[in-house]
Amino acid sequence: MKKKILLLGSGELGKEFVIAAQRLGQYVIAVDSYDDAPAMQVAHEKEIINMLDGNLLDQIIAKHKPDLIVPEIEAIKTERFYEYEKQGYQVVPSAKAANFTMNRKSIRDLAAKDLKLLTAKYAYASSIDELIKATEVLGFPCVVKPLMSSSGKGQSVIQSREEISKAWEASQTKGRAGAAEIIVEEFIPFESEITLLTVTQKNGKTLFCPPIGHRQERGDYQESWQPAAISEVQLKEAQRMADAVTKELTGFGIWGVEFFLTEDKVYFSELSPRPHDTGMVTLAGTQNFNEFELHLRAILGIPILEITLERKGASAVILASTENKTPEISGLDIASGMSESDFRIFGKPITRPYRRMGVTLSYSTKGEEISSLRKRAVLLASKIKVD
Repeated sequence: MKKKILLLGSGELGKEFVIAAQRLGQYVIAVDSYDDAPAMQVAHEKEIINMLDGNLLDQIIAKHKPDLIVPEIEAIKTERFYEYEKQGYQVVPSAKAANFTMNRKSIRDLAAKDLKLLTAKYAYASSIDELIKATEVLGFPCVVKPLMSSSGKGQSVIQSREEISKAWEASQTKGRAGAAEIIVEEFIPFESEITLLTVTQKNGKTLFCPPIGHRQERGDYQESWQPAAISEVQLKEAQRMADAVTKELTGFGIWGVEFFLTEDKVYFSELSPRPHDTGMVTLAGTQNFNEFELHLRAILGIPILEITLERKGASAVILASTENKTPEISGLDIASGMSESDFRIFGKPITRPYRRMGVTLSYSTKGEEISSLRKRAVLLASKIKVD
């Protein structure tokens, strides 16, 4: 039963995954590009490498010979995963999933062209002239994204032709691949966004968590709540889409599948083959298993019979405002005075503007409305300061 897990990426999501793994007696080596990353603080061993360097990644694999290779971030030389699978290593959820979801072109074409899922209209551009042509077809507003980026880096919403040059510059300097092809998307006037955490199992059927609503700024999650308001018809359609795309990508584990909801339509947006940041709301005890426990059980092959909603919950992020190498957290004594609330401090050693340093949680055992829980989580976050 005891497995050696190589965790590639050691942020706050990885930290909660390691805690879940420790509780089931697993052995974890946490890897990241900087020392003292959150997951390293609770893992058995750590390695500090640039995971975009395939040769260094090969050396780490050969050194530790893990039973499971678990990516937690996208900044990895994922092309190497295909070779690791040939060598007999288990990549979570699979090499195909990691490679397709790292590149927006691969996953969007798979969803829209191969699986015929409803998505925003889109085009690709490799120059500013091609971007201009794409905006003429898609109209304004439209959304510009690097093919490889996360947390909103390099993304822009273009409202007019005058903003094209600035958006192009951002896409070429802030994406993971640097100067490269981009995707241009029609802007969907959605009423809400949801994440549908989807669990694929080796020894059981695919399961869906209660839908999670979320709000973003700068392309990054600011608050989330569970359950999200959604009609039964739309929920079934979202589940159908999530099932189709995860089956095509193959493998076992939890997936964060994002959708836009309009009055009567469900648009597939993006997908992450790992625990999702909006899913941190499950740390508020909203489910019988939080998303990190679900991910671990699925990849270990421990059957999950059902996922049940235990109570309503909400989360809000605690952000840094400045760059600092010795961050100090204050206000925990004030925050702890709120009932049916909690918080997590990630322990990141360095701050920068808008960096996520913690999360607040609120929940209800008395039927409190989601709107009230959201307000309490945001209020709680405002009381905790990163100095």
